[in-house]
Amino acid sequence: MKNIVKLARLSWGYLWSRPLAAVLNLLVLTLGLAAITLVLLVATQLDDAFERDLTGIDLVVGAKGSPLQLILAGVFHIDAPTGNIPLQEVQALQKNPLVSQVIPLSLGDSYRGYRIVGTTPDYLQHYGAALAEGSVWQQPMDAVLGATVARGIVRADHAGAPLVGATFVGTHGLGAGGHAHGDHPYRVSGVLRPCGCVLDRLILTSTESVWMVHETDMATDAADLALLQQEREVTVALVRYRTPLAAVSLPRQINSGTSMQAAAPAIEVTRLLRLLGVGADVLRAFGGVLLAVAALSVFIALWNAVRERRADLAMLRMLGAPPGRVAGLVLWEALWLAAIASALGLLLGHGLAHGLGWALQAQGLLPVSGLVWVPAEAGVPLLAALVAALAALLPAMQAYRTDVADLLGQA
Repeated sequence: MKNIVKLARLSWGYLWSRPLAAVLNLLVLTLGLAAITLVLLVATQLDDAFERDLTGIDLVVGAKGSPLQLILAGVFHIDAPTGNIPLQEVQALQKNPLVSQVIPLSLGDSYRGYRIVGTTPDYLQHYGAALAEGSVWQQPMDAVLGATVARGIVRADHAGAPLVGATFVGTHGLGAGGHAHGDHPYRVSGVLRPCGCVLDRLILTSTESVWMVHETDMATDAADLALLQQEREVTVALVRYRTPLAAVSLPRQINSGTSMQAAAPAIEVTRLLRLLGVGADVLRAFGGVLLAVAALSVFIALWNAVRERRADLAMLRMLGAPPGRVAGLVLWEALWLAAIASALGLLLGHGLAHGLGWALQAQGLLPVSGLVWVPAEAGVPLLAALVAALAALLPAMQAYRTDVADLLGQA
């Protein structure tokens, strides 16, 4: 053990005897490992988010258009909806013997970029949401805030003040800058605990609240208001099958026999992941290229270092160091690079993931964080050690095979 410590210390000194080469090798290796770390973090968290938010949703029904857009808007709330569908057709769908449950969602308004979703308490129960404070809406214009929304609103408007009982005014549209519905303020009735699901990013209220806001704004007189109430619509319906056999006939029945569109989340998300996978593959390939360049750079640096240190190697051999220990000196130098690059690469990868997550959450998109650890990251230091060891293999063999006489003759 004492010899290993001495060898590690000596190799550390050798590594930094050429600081420019060491820093260059470290930089390239760090960038490659950071790219790999970023892909692992983002891909794992997106897969988990998709799986978590899709749990228990067999079919998404909405206005005709892009099926993928319907899934993104209705399940993940990261796209504009394809339109609205008649409430009467949704009620008819609820009575279908193939359907176990229908959860209606009404979209169209937002507050500070957070979407206001009109729905039923079934939506909360579907994701197993629990209240941190307050209660679920009891009447129209009551609202329940998701955990992320509550933190954002506290920072922006209510620092130090209780949220339950506070009021806010929604704006038309899913982004900031829309027409404010000033005549119909919402009252916060409760705040949800963090669930790690889509509810964290939403403001939830009753469907009647959304109807009330828009019908009053659109109606010009009492007769017009009555007509709008008869022609009420929702945006999306989340459907759960009563039997697996419904997957065979229900989507086709909806698509061909109604004005609505049915999209299977499993199919559309698979397509989306395939599209996202192209970008992940490109970034992964970029990281692989950087690692290959780093391996070549380390190899050249170590090869030259062995040639430059003939006198030192001869002295070590004269002092009784066996060939394996001399070769280990070269290998240790490469492993020092791998260890430092692993730490820096993981740190940089997490930093990039956190910055990306901050940008995505600012746009109300899927949550990504650099403050998590995924099991696959344990392979990053191993990958770095493997790259470094392969780069050091030939230089170490060169140091191992050269005898003392040759070293003294060339020194």
